[in-house]
Amino acid sequence: MEYLPLFVNLENRPVLVVGGGSVAVRKIKILQRVGAIITIIAPTLCPELKKILLAHNINWIGKNFNPAMLNKVTLIIVATNDTKLNTLIYQNAEERHILINTVDDKNKCSCIFPAIIDRDPILIGISSCGKAPILVRILREKLESLLPKSLGFIAKLSGAWRNQVKQHIVDTVCRRRFWEKIFYNGHIANLIEKNRLEEANKAFKFALKNIENNYKKGSVTLVGAGPGDVGLLTIKGLQVMQQADVVLYDHLISSDVLDLVRRDADKIYVGKRAGDHSISQKKLNQFIVQLAQQGNKVVRLKGGDPLIFGRGGEELQTVSEAGIPVQIVPGITAGIGVPAYAGIPLTHRKYAHSVIFITGHSINDNNQFNWNILSNSKQTLVIYMGKINAINISNNLITHGLNAHTPAAVISRGTYRDQKILIGTLIELEKLAKMADRPALLVIGNVVSLHSKINWFGKNPLRFYSFNSIINLM
Repeated sequence: MEYLPLFVNLENRPVLVVGGGSVAVRKIKILQRVGAIITIIAPTLCPELKKILLAHNINWIGKNFNPAMLNKVTLIIVATNDTKLNTLIYQNAEERHILINTVDDKNKCSCIFPAIIDRDPILIGISSCGKAPILVRILREKLESLLPKSLGFIAKLSGAWRNQVKQHIVDTVCRRRFWEKIFYNGHIANLIEKNRLEEANKAFKFALKNIENNYKKGSVTLVGAGPGDVGLLTIKGLQVMQQADVVLYDHLISSDVLDLVRRDADKIYVGKRAGDHSISQKKLNQFIVQLAQQGNKVVRLKGGDPLIFGRGGEELQTVSEAGIPVQIVPGITAGIGVPAYAGIPLTHRKYAHSVIFITGHSINDNNQFNWNILSNSKQTLVIYMGKINAINISNNLITHGLNAHTPAAVISRGTYRDQKILIGTLIELEKLAKMADRPALLVIGNVVSLHSKINWFGKNPLRFYSFNSIINLM
């Protein structure tokens, strides 16, 4: 992070503006809104600035810069085209440790004006640290259209009630949940949007008087984080994560997803991967119950979808038996998301009329799988955790009638920018799997042949590997 975003109180603080043109006018208008004491240095003033100078308490202290003018200045805004002058002022500001913003010259700035979205008292500043101002402008336009004009009124109403809420609800966790209920419910916001402010105040008062006795009651929510790409997390999943007191996560959860968890929530790693469990499933189930019984909103964050080969059902069963409220936020399972990012459609009128998801973790020669059904050439077979047992999977499918040259893919780090896609045939599955990193997903079926035509994601645009071409390079 190159710059630290701060909101600075400039009311009654001296700010020096160097320049008398239209750019200086824009900066001065912003400074006026926050109550700064403004002085100007400029050889001449544009007509608009002359009008502002006459109507407001702004002091034009000189036409030429003198270092003594920086005494007792909090902030300097430089808005001139004179490179030498800008450099001189910047050097003097740096020597005196005074914050300076030189318009359109990032190298002569110790602070930057962000694009501002004003829903007073809600303020949102957006900056690219001087690298992409047009992109920032576009982002601001998008956010302006998304945020209702009534947002500021909602914040002001909350501010008016804040002390009463604090006195009425002593427990900090209960108080946070009360505010969450107010903001997420939307009823009060709708009243404010319609300018029915008296009714909004009455609704707030009613909500405060009718607080549930047991705000401290815990709950558990299973959230599917998707297969990796943070953009595949659902909106509801994000909302739940933002309200959590404790988040239990495993090794499949990316740092980008974890960054979206409420900052003051406890994040506890309970890693679950083949052959490496930091905590047994039984102890984990008990731990989830224990945390909820302590009054916490617990989020069990799982990769993909929590109920597809994620043992979410076992955790839900234990939590429900303990009488704890529970809910589920489904996620995009790896079996759907990863092939999509690899350009492999799971069904296609010409290639596959159905798809089957299985786990390859416990497959061996003596298992009870119905290999006759799995060996249907008119379907797609998606196998989770199949890397270790790839040879058994391949042998069983071929033995039960699936063509040895059926296209197969092994995809590791699916949906991430560094995803790796190994393409070959069923008889080559073991060799492909050995070359793949974990976690890996196996896809078997004629739809795999479409990968070369639909490869849309990635840098070039996909990291495409044919097994035969790899062998030739070795």
